[in-house]
Amino acid sequence: MPPELPPTWTQELAHYAWRQQTIGRSGAAVFRLEANGQPTLFVKTEQRGGFNTLPAEAERLRWLGETGIPCPAILKETRDGRRNWLLTTAIPGRDLASSPHLAPEQIVAIAADALRDLHRLAPSGCPFDHRLERALAEAEARTQAGLVDETDFDEPRLGRSAHDLFEELLRRRPDREDLVVAHGDPSLPNLLAEAGRFSGFVDCARLGVADQHRDLAIASSSVRYNLGEAWVAPFLTRYGAKPDPERMDYYQLLDEFF
Repeated sequence: MPPELPPTWTQELAHYAWRQQTIGRSGAAVFRLEANGQPTLFVKTEQRGGFNTLPAEAERLRWLGETGIPCPAILKETRDGRRNWLLTTAIPGRDLASSPHLAPEQIVAIAADALRDLHRLAPSGCPFDHRLERALAEAEARTQAGLVDETDFDEPRLGRSAHDLFEELLRRRPDREDLVVAHGDPSLPNLLAEAGRFSGFVDCARLGVADQHRDLAIASSSVRYNLGEAWVAPFLTRYGAKPDPERMDYYQLLDEFF
């Protein structure tokens, strides 16, 4: 149990066993809570600062849950002088990157169907703007703050600086966006399934209106990393897209900043 846990949470959660999660790239610390006869819960916490994600994630989970798309439910949210805290329900099942019971064809089908269902939501009804103008402003701010991990760039870009990549983003900026309600980080660890069926999205802090290529680029990269290049085309075919290769590459470049 984290030593700085809000006092009102300490007694309520004292009977749970806490296990910190290490998968994923979230800037927040994530804990899985389990207790006999009790529902599994998750606690996320981050130090307060200029690039926090938990308040944004809480807003998006509340909105997304109202659409009928499965995602964690918010149980508690607290912001004290030093940290942000979020307590949620757990989505049943295993993430698509680690499930031992799913064949690759099942994984790509579940991921494609889930993403397509999300993208069918009306962008006009989504209050969160993640269009390119905003994404570029955030990428620039993260670059200037030294928050871009240059050691984690994809292999073709290793050795280059974040400032160099940002200049490339500006030069190559697409002249159009095919807007959808996008997850923002639909890598396979952020999609869960149970009994062969999609059970929910997690890590939704970047959800908002954006070009569908942003989601398709990230998801395709995750499929390639976890399953192999041969499964990218079946994923896109199942989704029903013939994406623009230039924009796919562009949004993979953009993802280096987050």
